[in-house]
Amino acid sequence: MHPLRNLVVLSVIAMTALPLCAAEPVLAIHGGAGVTRASVTSEEAEIAREALKQALLAGHAQLRAGKPALDAVTVAVTVLEDAPSFNAARGAVFTHEGRNELDAAIMDGASGRAGAVAGVRTIRNPILLARAVMERSRHVMMVGEGAEAFAAAQGIEQVEPAYFRTDKRWQQLQKALREEQAKQAHADVETAHSIGTVGAVALDAQGGLAAATSTGGMTNKRYGRVGDAPIIGAGTYADARCAVSGTGWGEFYIRAVAAHEICARVRHAGQDVKQAAEAVINGDIPRAGGDGGAIVIGADGSVALPFNTEGMYRGWIGADGVSHVAVFADEALPEPSAK
Repeated sequence: MHPLRNLVVLSVIAMTALPLCAAEPVLAIHGGAGVTRASVTSEEAEIAREALKQALLAGHAQLRAGKPALDAVTVAVTVLEDAPSFNAARGAVFTHEGRNELDAAIMDGASGRAGAVAGVRTIRNPILLARAVMERSRHVMMVGEGAEAFAAAQGIEQVEPAYFRTDKRWQQLQKALREEQAKQAHADVETAHSIGTVGAVALDAQGGLAAATSTGGMTNKRYGRVGDAPIIGAGTYADARCAVSGTGWGEFYIRAVAAHEICARVRHAGQDVKQAAEAVINGDIPRAGGDGGAIVIGADGSVALPFNTEGMYRGWIGADGVSHVAVFADEALPEPSAK
């Protein structure tokens, strides 16, 4: 083939591999499914709403500045980790032994890179450590003391365990322990699975997608239990077409490989993100006996926010910079449409 023709062919291929036009950035976040009106006061709900808005604005500022989706989800989740309203980092639930054990994961849809940590006890922002695992190590997941040693080597901020404590979470543990004793529950049985896991998914102006999730797990969990949030494909997943962060009863999300299943339906079954998310979150998960929700963004800018509990802390923000947040199922929340 003539060299000039080769150049033309390669140029056409390159053009078809790129978006035909810039994407309109969008960010969606959650602060956990399972919230009920009986579990929060009106004041607590408003504080949580404000934290959601701050996370949306912080993540949107990254997108507005032309930063990648990875930066937007990192910043948004960091804000939520610092807010004691949620079960992630500061405000995390307690284990049976009265400790806070934290999990987090992040994934870049464009490259397929991912990082995760589980069972850490001194990391102020586990999502920052998960990103460091992705970008500064050969590994995908680190756990416990090893993850904390890596954090120290990388200069990731560590705090005393008391930093994470809130009285409300401590009282939730005491209640769970009393209920367990009253029922004479078997040692392997947790009496509650907690709300408040946080997450973010984003689409940037270049069409890139990313997902991030952070959690304190279950109240009264034992034996180093790890849920779905830090497991790539279960609670967190992103590829070139779809990004997902889940929240709910982790054992069921792990068994269903829920986050990946949603994106697989988009990629292979030709479903849009709303159809795919609905099928998994309000189909597969409850049929198996679990509950929860998820946030999903597609490469076309469409957003799905399904859940099957009384409420889910949730919100989204589009290119116009207007944040939309909601808590309970009966609250109207506009959703961006695919462009």
